[in-house]
Amino acid sequence: MALEVHIVTPEREVWSGEVQELIARGVDGEVGILTGHAPLLVQLAIGPLRLLRDAGELAAVVDGGFLHVSSHEGLTRADVLASHAELADEIDIGVARHRMEEWEGREAEDTDGVAKGEIAKAMARIKLVG
Repeated sequence: MALEVHIVTPEREVWSGEVQELIARGVDGEVGILTGHAPLLVQLAIGPLRLLRDAGELAAVVDGGFLHVSSHEGLTRADVLASHAELADEIDIGVARHRMEEWEGREAEDTDGVAKGEIAKAMARIKLVG
């Protein structure tokens, strides 16, 4: 039996389907989820999601959020709830590089950490499809 995964943002459902394994980066490190996993709630870091399927690996990037794993009557479901998420093939590498350069130029005057976060988001996209 496969693991049912839903990647959701406030704007849309980015992806849903069955996988053999989900690998995500939490704020305390990576976590792998398989069918039959115990219920779990993980705070996600900015970074990649790896979805391992029979058809091959699917990759995405999330800008933080939460991973909620639940099991009910033999079905394991993982919900990725993020403010923003993109599949690897949706990422425009030129836009990501431009955003990183733009925010690096503002980093010196950044007092509230916004530039640091935006740079991390751009870097995650560049590393994923780079």
